Amino acid sequence: MTREVARVVLGSLSLRDFRNLARLDLGFPSAGAVVVGENGQGKSNLLEAIYYLHLLRSVRGARDVDVVRFGAPGFHISARTSGGAYHELSAGFERQGRRKRVKLDGSEPPRLSDGLGALPCVLFSPADVDLVAGAPSSRRRYLDILLALSSRPYLAALQRYRAALAQRNAALRESLRGSAARAEQRVAVWEAPLAEHGAVLWRERVLWSDRAAGRFSELCAAIGEQAPVAMRYATPLEPSSTETNDIAEALARALEHRRGLDLRRGITHAGPHRDDLALTLDARELRAFGSAGQQRTAAIALRLLEAETLHDRLGAAPLFLLDDPFAELDARRSSRILELLADQGMGQTLLTVPRESDIPTALSSLARWRIAAGVVTHDDAHAGAA
Repeated sequence: MTREVARVVLGSLSLRDFRNLARLDLGFPSAGAVVVGENGQGKSNLLEAIYYLHLLRSVRGARDVDVVRFGAPGFHISARTSGGAYHELSAGFERQGRRKRVKLDGSEPPRLSDGLGALPCVLFSPADVDLVAGAPSSRRRYLDILLALSSRPYLAALQRYRAALAQRNAALRESLRGSAARAEQRVAVWEAPLAEHGAVLWRERVLWSDRAAGRFSELCAAIGEQAPVAMRYATPLEPSSTETNDIAEALARALEHRRGLDLRRGITHAGPHRDDLALTLDARELRAFGSAGQQRTAAIALRLLEAETLHDRLGAAPLFLLDDPFAELDARRSSRILELLADQGMGQTLLTVPRESDIPTALSSLARWRIAAGVVTHDDAHAGAA
């Protein structure tokens, strides 16, 4: 039975010059909407623009300058929402000067990072299979985004860790061209901040993974996977406890132990930036031995975990952005995924599909829109759903 929950609701959205979307002004029904359109018409771009207000950068990894519509001076996204921490959100980018600006309820935050997570969203798409089949960096990015957008201490530690890592790696590269003794001193000076901030990352990742592992297995089984699926945080670090000080000491020892190797190869080999989120099927690596359907099931389970984590930490169901998420899945698994979303308290839902026949029965009552060449129109036959 669906439970009533607090939800983040996107009331209206205005877009200017984002990818192929020249000008859109949309009002959203509280339940959500389905956007139907052929590939290349702008469906994914619309969801990417909404998600930009959550991540403050392209979810596809594109540079801001590359998502500006061809020939335009910049892009602008603004939204009115309810149920979250803010009610008026905007983000924009200007080609000239390469400047990004964000406003929350009319004011610019002191730091751009203060705007992260302002519109809590979870995006499901066929590209999510890379979370399972891709390199460890994909899973680390998943953890970093999930934890940084739901924990300010994690975000701060991640920013400082990355800055220290960049400085240490720069010193390591310089060491290949200079005095070994002086180089080692320059490298060693960055190990204390790496250990301090890396300990926060390592601890949060381990605690989240330990808590979520059982739920991950349950979700995979509920979607339809019969073989046992498991998740664990894979790391060579073995601190004496999960207290931050003990983790920092273990990281400092690992960095010192590998300093010689790092100096020879010009890169830092120890730390959470080298760890992985190990996913297994029948105790074998899911990335290597899972079928396409099993990998898709695990990827969707990870997104469901993301939604549950944001809901638990923020106190409201995030916005669900479903970018043709059931492609390559059979009807039975698709139906079970929607049942799981409903059981946990499904938030406002925006679904994009290439054909009306791809709309699951459970979402057929949503308002139906069409998109062609970046222009969205309402389907009069389903106007009553709005």
